[in-house]
Amino acid sequence: MRVTEICFLAIALAAVLPAQKKPFQAQSASTVAFSVKDGQETAEITNVAYEMTGSGIPGRPRNERLMLRKTTHTKEIVDDIGTEASTTIQAWPLGIDLKQKPLYSLTVEGVDAKTVATDLLVISRGLEEVEWWSVYKLGSAAHLFDTYVPLLQFALGWEERQPRYAGVEIPPDDAPDPRLRAPNIIAALTYASADRVIREALITSDNRDLATLLRSYADSTHKAIVNEKPLPKGGSSYSITVTVGPTLPASTTSYAVTIPIAKDDLDFAHATTSPALHIAPWKR
Repeated sequence: MRVTEICFLAIALAAVLPAQKKPFQAQSASTVAFSVKDGQETAEITNVAYEMTGSGIPGRPRNERLMLRKTTHTKEIVDDIGTEASTTIQAWPLGIDLKQKPLYSLTVEGVDAKTVATDLLVISRGLEEVEWWSVYKLGSAAHLFDTYVPLLQFALGWEERQPRYAGVEIPPDDAPDPRLRAPNIIAALTYASADRVIREALITSDNRDLATLLRSYADSTHKAIVNEKPLPKGGSSYSITVTVGPTLPASTTSYAVTIPIAKDDLDFAHATTSPALHIAPWKR
């Protein structure tokens, strides 16, 4: 075998074989500080936690696990509404010394960073009165979507059980995308796999006053569920229902959109809506 062939074989094997794992130790300090100035009490807390993920992370080598370091810093004025908070997630392939450069480092305003299966990172962004979450890919920290209802998750298929996720975004009045500021828009629905957004949809109303009311964080409630229906030959069919309604009075009729999932996509042709609402595909 020629020298060039040997070198090529060595390079090819290096690309296939996993890097040798080495023992390591790491520690990070959690801290707390309490202060009083001009009668105002302030508490600052930094918490650090480590987490080892499972294997099978989309976009990463099949048997690789990640070691995560989650650092959350909060600053809260006692008896005031709202909290200043930021969370940093750093990730290393398991077996890499944490003194080395991480695979990625993600810092966002928010708290309570959680992993979902071996697919996603979900961080709570609601630091004041409105609850909402940002969803990221676990393998790369790339942003997938935001949701103002708890993340929906289910699995398609009878044997493969492919994980799927959904969320509902209620756009703020100052949404970065000017299209989401249109007065007829109520919400944006996202349907995704672990590594990509499969489809987005806009929920709208021709009644602009109603649309303004239903997208209000203070004056309306927003809910979403996944409906599962068993099939005669095994497996299940799924649909997503988004329900919105005024907070008061409690007896006021709510409004709903239900859209089936067919062939791993949102089935707009068979969606059903309350008379005042519409749903249509949309792309950022």
